[in-house]
Amino acid sequence: MRLLSGASASRIPCPLLSFARARARCLAVPASGTACRAASSSAAAAAGDGGALKPWLFVGLGNPGKVYQGTRHNVGFEMIDVIAEAEGISLSSMQFKAMVGKGRIGDAPIMLAKPQTFMNASGESVGQLVSYFKIPLNQVLVMYDDLDLPFAKLRLLPKGGHGGHNGMRSIINHLKQNRDFPRLRIGIGRPPGKMDPANFVLRPFNRKEQEELDFAFHRGLEAVRIMALEGFNKSATYVNTAQSSEMLNR
Repeated sequence: MRLLSGASASRIPCPLLSFARARARCLAVPASGTACRAASSSAAAAAGDGGALKPWLFVGLGNPGKVYQGTRHNVGFEMIDVIAEAEGISLSSMQFKAMVGKGRIGDAPIMLAKPQTFMNASGESVGQLVSYFKIPLNQVLVMYDDLDLPFAKLRLLPKGGHGGHNGMRSIINHLKQNRDFPRLRIGIGRPPGKMDPANFVLRPFNRKEQEELDFAFHRGLEAVRIMALEGFNKSATYVNTAQSSEMLNR
């Protein structure tokens, strides 16, 4: 199993990882329970004409290098690290300018990718991965930081524009302006005062923010599992409805 390193490892509470590992073991048991039946149904729907399953491609955006670890702009990378740790997937392969790992959630094949092109050129990697592995765009989930969402809030959408995010702009450009792919937006909040957003996204998190982010990553992990097993709509309901209720109760 691949272990997280650096800021990512320090962010994941032990109880959450224990839960993740237990959940992963449960999902791996064949032909028992709703999760396995849902996985089989989802897998059948994703199969092509030849019966081969198309993997889900989960992409996290960020910048490579230690100087960017633990910064707001790299929450997409950290989300991928959380999934990889929980599901026992090693991102040990370099393909199409991305760190790539392959595995399964239940019966559903998945690929995890962290483009190493730097944020503004993320599309160079994502476009080639989608093309080479012939992945339907509705099975490509891109996870990235969003200045327009409150800190640690998640929003799962089936499609949309780039919203001023340069990584998303690059991906859309390399997908020939096709915007019809899901995205998980991870809120990092607005910069304080008159701080330049370009500087704000490269700031690290304080301890309180790290704790909030841990739980956002946990929700993101559950969203990915639901998506792979039961489809986008149920995952979106889990992410968006739950958080709407949380906001009302505050």
